[in-house]
Amino acid sequence: MKIAVIGAGSWGTALALVLAGNGHEVCLWAYESELVTGMQVNRVNHLFLAGVALHPAMTFTNDLNTAVKDCELVLLVTPTQVLRGVLGKLAATLAPNALLVNASKGIELGTLCTVSQIVSQVLGEAALDRYVALSGPTFAKEVAVGLPSLIVAGSRNQVAAQQVQAAFSNRVFRVYSSDDSVGVELGGATKNVIAIAAGISDGLGFGHNTRAALITRGLAEMRRLGRALGAQDATFAGLAGMGDLVLTCTGDLSRNRTVGMKLGQGQKLTDILAEMRMVAEGVKSAESVNALAQRLGVEMPITAKVYEILHCDMSARQAVLELMARDLKAEHA
Repeated sequence: MKIAVIGAGSWGTALALVLAGNGHEVCLWAYESELVTGMQVNRVNHLFLAGVALHPAMTFTNDLNTAVKDCELVLLVTPTQVLRGVLGKLAATLAPNALLVNASKGIELGTLCTVSQIVSQVLGEAALDRYVALSGPTFAKEVAVGLPSLIVAGSRNQVAAQQVQAAFSNRVFRVYSSDDSVGVELGGATKNVIAIAAGISDGLGFGHNTRAALITRGLAEMRRLGRALGAQDATFAGLAGMGDLVLTCTGDLSRNRTVGMKLGQGQKLTDILAEMRMVAEGVKSAESVNALAQRLGVEMPITAKVYEILHCDMSARQAVLELMARDLKAEHA
């Protein structure tokens, strides 16, 4: 297939490597012109995936229309908050039957739209028949160097999901299909917020008991939000739910857990973000997911406290005290 990968961060670059290794014709788009030049000359993404050689057949551009022209599959891996603008710019050049695959994780600020809702608004509701959400427990660096990894491709159109499954799968990268694109999207968006909470807990020195509790109760929050938006419970028990949540809450490569850990250790959010080149989606997702939960009347207390720590100057210890002091209830109420 002729494929465009829109977004040359670590995750976009890693997925481009998977696709190129599978024999597809892959063009990787980067916003930064200097990054494009560097990848063309040195065959490495020195900003976001240093130390990993890029496939010799990959091409690079910072022109969106050049990237997507005549492509059969367009993989979207930009930050969620800029995705609407990117889709608007490439819409006129996009082939009418091109598969649209999203690997970004988040909820849009302001509108509180999921990525599939953004796609529907920009490209029309019919575009969802060729839209696939891709998510699962995958650190970019491990995928890029070929460590065995599993992921889920979710779409309301199972033919589209299976086409994506076939395009990405190989001996070390296994893709499962799903008919629940909403659940796959929500798992990816909400797990980053819980990962920040887990990092805060670790930074405060609270230990394994607390982290396990946060993961479990965080999963309950994800599932409640999913039910309100029509997602399937089973999705949150799988790779795009529990799998990705466990990875992001425990893995040292997790940017969101790192942000939380530094917050728990007393550092200021502005200083933490200033030191990071790559985006920790959970910082903005805490705001949008919390607002979406409030709009839908869904109880998400961990998410609410992460939002207050990040955006309302609540101390991490005070947030924990307030969570522990909540009214007692049945576990599955």
